[in-house]
Amino acid sequence: MDDHLAQHDWFVADRYTIADIALFAYTHAAEDGGFTLSDYPNVCRWLNRVASQPSHTPITEE
Repeated sequence: MDDHLAQHDWFVADRYTIADIALFAYTHAAEDGGFTLSDYPNVCRWLNRVASQPSHTPITEE
């Protein structure tokens, strides 16, 4: 992912698509699984781009 995002802002078609939405679902929680996201700066920038989309709805704990 990080290598791909070093060359592209999004995963498909150089625009925000369902692919980004689907990959975001698990990737944003990768640290819960023991991955250090700061080791992947391009992924971190992409996560911020996805989260800044107008219709983005964050998942919150209740």
